[in-house]
Amino acid sequence: MRLPNGLAREAVRFKPASFAGTFLALLMSALIVSTCGILLETSLRASVPPERYAKTPVVAAADQYEYIVTGSGEDREKEAVPLPDTARVDAGLAAKAAEAPGAATAVPDFTFPVRAAHEGAGPGTRELSVEGGVFTAHGWGSHAFTGTALTTGSAPREDEVVLDAGTARAAKAAVGDTVVLQTAAGQQDFRVAGVADPGTEGTARNAGAAGALAWFADAQAPTLAGHPGKADAIAVLAGHGTDADTLADSVRRALAGSGAQVHTGDDRGAVEDPGLGYAKDTLFGIGGSFGGIAAIVAVFTAAGTVTLSVSQRSRGFALLRAIGATPRQIRRAVASEALLVAPLAGIVGCLPGIGLARWWFGQLQDRGAIPHAVDLHVSALPLLVAVGTGLLTALAAGWTAGRRPARIKPGQALAEASVERLRPGLIRTMLGIGALVGGGFLTGLSASSTGSDAAGAALGVVMLFMLAVALLGPLVARLCAGLFGLPLRGAGPAAQLAAANSRTNARRLASAITPIVLAMAFASTLVFMHTSETHAADKQLRAGIIADHVVTDPAGLPVDAAAQAARAPGVDAAVGLLNTRVLVPTGSGEFKSLQGAATQGVTGSGAELAKVQDLDVREGSLDRLGKGRIAIDRTLANSAGAGVGDRLPLHLPDGTEAGPEIVAVYGRGLGLATVTMDRASLDGHVTAAFDSTLLVRGGSEKALTALGEVTDASGYATERNLDAKLGAWMNNTMAAVLGGFAAIAAANTLVMTVLDRRRELGTLRLVGSTRRQVMTMLRWEGLLVSAVGVVLGSAIAAATLIPMMRGMTGEGPYVPPLVYGSFAAAGVVLALLAVTLPARAVLRRWS
Repeated sequence: MRLPNGLAREAVRFKPASFAGTFLALLMSALIVSTCGILLETSLRASVPPERYAKTPVVAAADQYEYIVTGSGEDREKEAVPLPDTARVDAGLAAKAAEAPGAATAVPDFTFPVRAAHEGAGPGTRELSVEGGVFTAHGWGSHAFTGTALTTGSAPREDEVVLDAGTARAAKAAVGDTVVLQTAAGQQDFRVAGVADPGTEGTARNAGAAGALAWFADAQAPTLAGHPGKADAIAVLAGHGTDADTLADSVRRALAGSGAQVHTGDDRGAVEDPGLGYAKDTLFGIGGSFGGIAAIVAVFTAAGTVTLSVSQRSRGFALLRAIGATPRQIRRAVASEALLVAPLAGIVGCLPGIGLARWWFGQLQDRGAIPHAVDLHVSALPLLVAVGTGLLTALAAGWTAGRRPARIKPGQALAEASVERLRPGLIRTMLGIGALVGGGFLTGLSASSTGSDAAGAALGVVMLFMLAVALLGPLVARLCAGLFGLPLRGAGPAAQLAAANSRTNARRLASAITPIVLAMAFASTLVFMHTSETHAADKQLRAGIIADHVVTDPAGLPVDAAAQAARAPGVDAAVGLLNTRVLVPTGSGEFKSLQGAATQGVTGSGAELAKVQDLDVREGSLDRLGKGRIAIDRTLANSAGAGVGDRLPLHLPDGTEAGPEIVAVYGRGLGLATVTMDRASLDGHVTAAFDSTLLVRGGSEKALTALGEVTDASGYATERNLDAKLGAWMNNTMAAVLGGFAAIAAANTLVMTVLDRRRELGTLRLVGSTRRQVMTMLRWEGLLVSAVGVVLGSAIAAATLIPMMRGMTGEGPYVPPLVYGSFAAAGVVLALLAVTLPARAVLRRWS
């Protein structure tokens, strides 16, 4: 590679403002690309070290993903979707694993919640006081690999329990005492068989918040967990002299055909921490999906800045051609400038990129989206990609911008340098028209789609319309300058001159407008998409809850909460809801996907549910709701192409396949639940078998306080809105990152443009214009640029949001006036500051 020639070095020396702008644009591009690259790499490499299974060399467990296959042959793709709950294996596999060569023993492992009972505890029983009222329970066999050891008493037998020392001490429970516990099998008395030191159980990730633990007999634990005959995993201990890899191979052969997967190393941590799958999906969504968009925008904006920098020196290139410079020398000079600026800008940009990735990752951990045991991976690969992307962007943009001045005749180059070309090239115009037509087509497609299909099509709308604005920028700018310049003609000489300048220098205007359009379009789309969805969900929730009282408990309600509430004086209906998720196949062909659907399991009949919840039934009836029969939201019905009387293939929370009949289609799924089924259909398929919510009609609040926190529909809706904070924070953060980048790019472009106009501004002062008149003209230009950018960005956001929200919520987007006003005001203030501050510095020379 040749070193940058002297021509490039002199260009940097005598045009520092232009190259400073290019440097900043490439730096910001590297920042965005490196940040998203680091998060993407972390999603691919994320793991958690084992804690509970730290002393277990091999763990066998069910696959915690469901798969959707699209395409065929070489185009066949298999997408993994994490299950909403834990998939389990046959507990009998422990016997097969124990017979594998090199295995000392194999233990079926169970982890499930139990509640301390306060109501119904008879005389002679000990009341267990635990924070949150919930224990984490295991089978006693787990002591073989966790180090749990009895301090008093003996191992539990049927209807017996071993308590951890702290809980027993707090409850003053001793061996032989009786305690009352609520499990998935109901409320039951248990004799305290012993007290144990929990060993590694006390620090395991899946231990209760207060560390309260209980152990039951291995033969009874699956029933108490609500999964008879099933185990969460099989822990296999190695015999003397057998290493983990050898043992894993023999266990894999012993369990062949059972569906169990064998794990060693850090893969064991994923078995005990089910949140890892969703954490990977979250990071992939940020680093991959959003990162891809952000990287395209960053590269696109940086390319525009490089193009502007090269075009600002068209006069210099024309003079070089006039004095004998060859086309090859011009092209080499542009390439050398890129080599001089881009690598350094990329390296400097990676440093804040690492900092942004660490901050973003830490915020996600603090909000519970990523387990704290997951580490951020920072390697050289995403940093090299960021630097290389910036370099290639600078080379490509510089070559494209410098191609014409290097190719045409010297005399023609001088003529073009003095007068701006009115029309973009034919290829650019055709591509821009194609992007415009494509955006219009996807707008129509989004309008005719529902649910996730509408959201997917809307993403293409933003990208294609943004591409059209960028490619047709000079034409769009000239049209907008003529249209928006009409009011300026009557606003005085300075405003008239601003309008004339904007019409004459459409390319310059376009380079300033495009980043503002980008910032406005993406920030509005991301923020108002969430506000619209939240607003619609809140309306549906408030209209759908017709119960007088709503009882909730973060740890789950008592196992017989609905029955207790029904016996309270004046209660007309009491329905318990178990909130979970199922996976539903939607789409067809290349567009097949597994859609996660919020699901409520109903304790009671459909008629009882209708007394406390108005789902806005559109087709069918809730009266037939029961085993093998469900009701679904209309958006899911449209996405899945199913209706009343059809069977809907779905995967229950633990991955079990089912095909229930649809008996009703309703309209308030966004605010309440996308799928409604009877509670019994979820038994054995969820880890926590306690209802999440209790809806009560009639009765008094005082009579229900013993069951949990009692509120009304309004209070419950407010509480549910707080649960959406993570989604709001993520959308706002992505909007801030992308919008902030575009805002800086806009300011950078405007500053570059003003500094390049030193000669023009000086001429205005020489012919008699006052400093105030020149500044007024520039302010009008800044207002024109910001107004065009805000209007076009708002139009693109509207073209995206209106059909998308119609498909997702059935109504138009919800745009809070203050939020939109702040976006528009920010665009105006940004443009004015970016224009006036450098102009003041330039005009000081002519004071």
